[in-house]
Amino acid sequence: MYQVIIADDEAKIRSGLANLFPWNQLGFEIAAVCSNGKEALDYAMANPVDLILSDIRMPIMDGLELSRLLLPKKRVKMVFFSGYQDFEYARQAMKNGVSDYLLKPVKYEDLSDCLTRIREALDMEKGQPQPDEENLSYYEKIINTVTSYLDQEYQNASLEQAARLVSLSPNYLSRLMKDHSDLSFSDYLLKSRMEHAASMLKDIRFKQYEIAYRVGYDNPKNFSRAFHQYFKMTPSQYRSSGGVSERESKESE
Repeated sequence: MYQVIIADDEAKIRSGLANLFPWNQLGFEIAAVCSNGKEALDYAMANPVDLILSDIRMPIMDGLELSRLLLPKKRVKMVFFSGYQDFEYARQAMKNGVSDYLLKPVKYEDLSDCLTRIREALDMEKGQPQPDEENLSYYEKIINTVTSYLDQEYQNASLEQAARLVSLSPNYLSRLMKDHSDLSFSDYLLKSRMEHAASMLKDIRFKQYEIAYRVGYDNPKNFSRAFHQYFKMTPSQYRSSGGVSERESKESE
């Protein structure tokens, strides 16, 4: 786990960041929580630290001074929290070697995306095996969780809800599935919906409009269009054929 320091003079922000964010899932753990830059500097100089998340404006020593004193002496990533009025400070911090800055109030998705980029950079710098080489478990667990969710909640499934389940931003989860799965999020959701629809079409008790609703389509015409694009036949044709499509025939060969 990469070691993280949180430095902010507001106790609620320190506590919220330290206790409410799923650090371990992204490969980090909180090493120290500090109320000003001086505390963070003293801890970082005496202990192993990989990342410092710091407010810019703090008493005793602000974030800008912390970055100026620490970064030339120790190899560590820094990310600043900044208000709009602190933009010039943030720009100066980037010149000092700060990796990134996030605008206050910090959004969950922005922090998740930022930490993912930081972790990937740290992995490369430290020569850690990349997930697509040896350590596939990280991506596999995420993809398995998401696909299981889609298979169960296909009617009302959404990218946003899936992202919350695995503590990632929707944008990052979408990219992850494109890069590390056979199907993108939207393609897998379509696959799950169409396969469940096909199964229900084999049961004559279900009306087509009922099936459309059960698999997440409010408009039966949109369902029919999607079904035809997926199976190369309409729902009625599929039902008349006894529940065998050209697509399924090819897959069974």
